[in-house]
Amino acid sequence: MLDFEDVIDFYTALIDNLKKGTIGADSPLDMTMLRVAWDQLAYIDNRRDAKKYGYDFWRGLDSTAVAGKGVGKNQLYSESQEFPDFVFRTRKERGQLYCGSLLETKDTVGGSISSFNSTIPTGTKSLQEVDAINSSKIVSKIACLKDGGNAEIPNYHSYQRRCFYFIRTHKGTPRAKTSLVDGSFFETVPKDHLISQMFLNILEQHRVKNKLDVSKTQLDEMERLFAQITDQAIIAGSQSIEKASIKPRLRIMAEVNPEGNPHSQQHYPQIEEKTVNLILPLRLFTEELKTRLLGKIPALTQSTLQHKRNGKYVVFQYKLN
Repeated sequence: MLDFEDVIDFYTALIDNLKKGTIGADSPLDMTMLRVAWDQLAYIDNRRDAKKYGYDFWRGLDSTAVAGKGVGKNQLYSESQEFPDFVFRTRKERGQLYCGSLLETKDTVGGSISSFNSTIPTGTKSLQEVDAINSSKIVSKIACLKDGGNAEIPNYHSYQRRCFYFIRTHKGTPRAKTSLVDGSFFETVPKDHLISQMFLNILEQHRVKNKLDVSKTQLDEMERLFAQITDQAIIAGSQSIEKASIKPRLRIMAEVNPEGNPHSQQHYPQIEEKTVNLILPLRLFTEELKTRLLGKIPALTQSTLQHKRNGKYVVFQYKLN
């Protein structure tokens, strides 16, 4: 049993659909998700456009039950614009949850990966964390409805789900690369340290620019204090300032360094053009996983890449014609 079995199933179904021609290599990633994994999704962020495409997210659910769970009528077919774009349904074995992966799409015409808006990419997140980041419970409310009885399991909201990024670069060109990437690829520094270090960097830049006279003891104390600033929900929340007629808020965005881009030809030539890849940290690799993937897709090749800052990753690759 793999806690990301849902993503494995999606990857194999994705390639099967590409081979059959039911989707194309240039198809929008959101549409690809709907066509390939429609019946496996517990949450879709853009429910409005999904319905336009013929995928009614609420089909089969009683409207009264939906309203009773706190999902407003105006939220049924809207675009929430929250993280993530998709959540897979959880599965259960012997009373324990597994799967329920979170998935965010990133589609660009160039070679870089678009910015991560409002959330720092990590290997796992719980629905509790998602709600805190979004300052909204819309994701967990909808996921609970679609997950049915599984949502009654006590640790449903705190259960750590694997995060994946469905990435395509050079969209619409012969150089296109498409990958399902485990979120740990971008998490080379713990999130809490990343946030506190960001504020320290800002302070240091001001110290240098303004020639501030700050002693090492003061800097050490500030570092200790900044180390306590770790809650992204608090950081992103609106702040009430005495006598201010506005409520300022900070929005954390993240850009990918070249060595953090798995599609970088310079750093990771193993990820070839015109391929569809599954990229996982080596610690998640098992012979069972290999057997399962190659059993369904014999044309897959397997290789290992050395992340410039985060250890080894295994790559399963399918070459498009």
